Amino acid sequence: MSRGYILVVDDEVSILQTLRRALTLEGYVVDVAGGASVALEKLAKQSYDLALLDVALPDGDGVAVLERMRAGGDDTCVVMMSGHATVDAAVRATRLGASDFLEKPLSTDRLLLVVENLLRMVRAEAKATSLIARTGLDGELLGSSGAMDALRDQIVRAARANATVMVRGERGTGKELVARALHRQSRRAAGPLEKLNCAAVPGELIESELFGHEAGAFTGATRQRRGKFERANGGTLFLDEVGDMPLTMQAKLLRVLQEQEIERVGGSETLKVDVRVVAATNRDLEAACESGAFRADLFDRLNVLPLTLPPLRARREDIPELARHFLGLVGAANDRPEVQLTTDALDALSAYTYPGNVRELRNVVERLVILTPDASVDAADVRTCLGSGAAPAARGLYRPGLPFRVLLEEAERTILDEALRHHEGQMASTARALDLERSHLYKKCKALGLRE
Repeated sequence: MSRGYILVVDDEVSILQTLRRALTLEGYVVDVAGGASVALEKLAKQSYDLALLDVALPDGDGVAVLERMRAGGDDTCVVMMSGHATVDAAVRATRLGASDFLEKPLSTDRLLLVVENLLRMVRAEAKATSLIARTGLDGELLGSSGAMDALRDQIVRAARANATVMVRGERGTGKELVARALHRQSRRAAGPLEKLNCAAVPGELIESELFGHEAGAFTGATRQRRGKFERANGGTLFLDEVGDMPLTMQAKLLRVLQEQEIERVGGSETLKVDVRVVAATNRDLEAACESGAFRADLFDRLNVLPLTLPPLRARREDIPELARHFLGLVGAANDRPEVQLTTDALDALSAYTYPGNVRELRNVVERLVILTPDASVDAADVRTCLGSGAAPAARGLYRPGLPFRVLLEEAERTILDEALRHHEGQMASTARALDLERSHLYKKCKALGLRE
């Protein structure tokens, strides 16, 4: 059975022969092309898992071939090769989605390692996409509990309407996934879905992010830029963490929702837009309205169709199904598909309270897959991953005969311990992400010929 179909594009016959021989010995099916036109013809007729593409070709630019591929909807994994790479070529290729940039003369061992790792990633992504497609909604909206059945029914009914939707729930419950499901099941599904995290954009820039700006509107605005509303025209705009939007912007957002008209920053032209807004927050907006931190009229305009996501602790019966789902995803992504959760492990996972909800459950399963040396994950592995013992809800704090003051002190200690465990888990995840990013940047710098 073939390990994958690869197209090698290079104008040097010796390189084509060498790469074909090396890749064929590793079990890959290899096709070759000596120029840009032949490569494009082959790509139009045959699908490949990966393409090795030289930058300098006798009848064109290899990066231009990549550009033609992407413009035609071809998302084949591409590795660029060059003996005289320029920064401009590397940047263009990276922006077009090239997965790596190899410098000539090629190291066969390095090439085989890059190909193996990229094809493994492609297979993992394909498996994840297949799993998501089979569920209808994204994985975090899985669950057969009554709460999830009711939520899915609400999503279907809300998707048919054109009114604004307010999605509320704790962090990690899947608010963005609900927004995606609403868009996908609406009459606007063929239109764009734009997203903006209101808490992640500085207050002075959020107007430009939403409405766009004209060239010269402010320092650094060198050209015209369309905002989220303009780009979402005919589709859906998801405003995450809308409770963090500055008051001055709240008034402008209210006007756009009422009039369906915008003006770019620094412009005078009024633009009509047709956008459905889905907003999300984990804040108490009613209290924010009473304190004056959030406009009550904007809240009324956004809260036409309210959807509330249940926390994971309120639907514990869904935890085994979610855990198995995430196990399949992260097992494939980390090349450990053999890892299994025992019944005791699922019980231990179900006993935890998950202050980070479904997102935290996924992180826990990923840690178990990566850190557990055996193929079978048991309850002891889960307890080690989560910290000392199960969650307070599972242990129970009340013991007859203890003074109330002692009970309060124990409760405080338990809550602090749980918060510390969660914080340490988040720090570990961040550290792993930084390590991966450093490794990626090191490879790019090396490909560009930069030295330490």
